[in-house]
Amino acid sequence: MRKAELLAGQAPKNILLLKSHSMGLGDLLRSSAAWAALKARWPHVHLHFCMLSNNEGYVAEELIGSHHLLSSVHFITAKTGRPGGERQRSLPIGEVFERIMTSIGDQSLDLVIDCEMAGIRTALLARRIAKERSAVSVGVAQFPFRRFFYDLYAPSSRAYRELHELTNPMDYTERDFVALAALGITRAGRSICLRLSNRGVNWKKISGPSAEMGRKLVVLNIGCGTSDALIKRPALEQLADCMVALYRQSAYELHLVGAQFEKDTNLQFAQLLKDRMNQAGYPCAIKDWAGQLSIGESAALLSCAHLVVSSDSGPYHMAVALGVPTLCWFNFETLPSVHMQPGVSCLVTPSVAQFTQAALKLLNFDSDG
Repeated sequence: MRKAELLAGQAPKNILLLKSHSMGLGDLLRSSAAWAALKARWPHVHLHFCMLSNNEGYVAEELIGSHHLLSSVHFITAKTGRPGGERQRSLPIGEVFERIMTSIGDQSLDLVIDCEMAGIRTALLARRIAKERSAVSVGVAQFPFRRFFYDLYAPSSRAYRELHELTNPMDYTERDFVALAALGITRAGRSICLRLSNRGVNWKKISGPSAEMGRKLVVLNIGCGTSDALIKRPALEQLADCMVALYRQSAYELHLVGAQFEKDTNLQFAQLLKDRMNQAGYPCAIKDWAGQLSIGESAALLSCAHLVVSSDSGPYHMAVALGVPTLCWFNFETLPSVHMQPGVSCLVTPSVAQFTQAALKLLNFDSDG
């Protein structure tokens, strides 16, 4: 498609989306609302997602690589050395460009959207890729002169935030919509979205759990097992008190999810909860899946739940994207991570009463369909 035609309003056939901000599972899933908005504007467009990462093998690659809204996904390693190591260095921009072009092959492009608001690297890449493929470059004029990298550009994130009367910092899902403002595309209340991969669907059919008659199935993700995330992990004693109180009101079977390195914490909590349940005379069944599931199978487990309880970590965003009633436990106010939509409750260090009330409301939300 010629630039003039696209700038005149013709629907694009292929769009390349550039990101480099974070390979966190939740951070990447937050972009899915923008993908949905692009597909709503142009139902037949093919979206090609290109993420610049620090190294290979992030857990998010499997989940995002099979996302139903994306026609192709490209994870480009843009640094050398071990992540966080003293010797890690960014690759020259020319080498990153060549890696991207090799990855996308001879794919034609009509739009190249730089979804990042800070830095110069993705701006340079967007301009160069657009020129190479005779496409239109789109980005954010976040600081003076950045607009010169783009054929179409949106004003700064501050202008966007003020226009839409958003909090500062704003909901992280809004970030990609700053760039999309250059195309006149708004969020319009869209939430993030996810469908199970074929692997997840098969696991659910063969191994997916179901609660006994009269009980609910609750999936708990204590999470936050890395050193930098421990501050976000709920206090186990307080969490156990809340789970006992919930069982008193609505019997459930509990399934714990998590990474292999979070298994010890899950075992500690499971024993703690069993002791509390036994003291109260409740026969609660607990199954720990930590370290046993791929990310796609973990998504399938979440989809089985009547309620997901999670810390502010990847499974929280996965559950929200899957449309499962979700209660997120925050240890401190974190506005960018809050999902403001029906079927989601975000609580900051809740009391037992606050937790139980919110959880029961979510269980009723599920039964109401």
